Amino acid sequence: MGTCLDWHSGVVKALPSALPESTRLKLALDWREEFFSELHARSQQGLSPEDIDITHRRTLLRLLSWEAYEEVRNHFVGLDGSTSVPPDGGTTAVASIESAVQSWHRMAPWSDVVPALTALKKELELELFVLANGTTRLQLDLVRSSGLEGTFNLLFSSELLGVYKPAPEAYEKAMGLVRVRPEEAVMVAAHAYDLRAARKLGIKTVYVYRWTDDRSEDMAVVRRENDVFLGESGNGM
Repeated sequence: MGTCLDWHSGVVKALPSALPESTRLKLALDWREEFFSELHARSQQGLSPEDIDITHRRTLLRLLSWEAYEEVRNHFVGLDGSTSVPPDGGTTAVASIESAVQSWHRMAPWSDVVPALTALKKELELELFVLANGTTRLQLDLVRSSGLEGTFNLLFSSELLGVYKPAPEAYEKAMGLVRVRPEEAVMVAAHAYDLRAARKLGIKTVYVYRWTDDRSEDMAVVRRENDVFLGESGNGM
């Protein structure tokens, strides 16, 4: 989702408004990184994909338990011990937590996305597929809220495929279902781990730089690893 959609702005707006903006900006970025850490751990353990809302909720609650966010926690009314919070990431009675979790279902596209996807689909007549970790419900909500309905030929979620990326089975299952060979496919992403997995299968890769993601990656290395590198200069897709 981070390749096409500006997740950060929507999440920041959904966090408690009483928090300083700088705190909300940092919390959103830390939440994203904690989410990916959790996802990769589940993938390495061979666990089945779970509802992404559960993963987002559990990782946010974990973040708020950190000493660094002790004061921030107080702004999430209900997390002061008066409300029971499920440790497994189940739905809470804390409105501010649920609002933050649901913000991942509503995002605006990056400004370069619509022109780029329109050109690929209409001018080059390419088939466009989403292959993302998450649920089908999340993907339906995101294409609707972002105005990208009708842009993609098909939405592949880890829930639908039964496996998380970067497991090779995720890419192989998606390609198999649409009868596309690796040498016929191009993977476009803002996540180096995703493209590394795709390259191992013989898929060409295009990296799209987004300042919100891959903050710990060396972009000089990422540039060398991929067939095409877009975005760091501001040109985007």
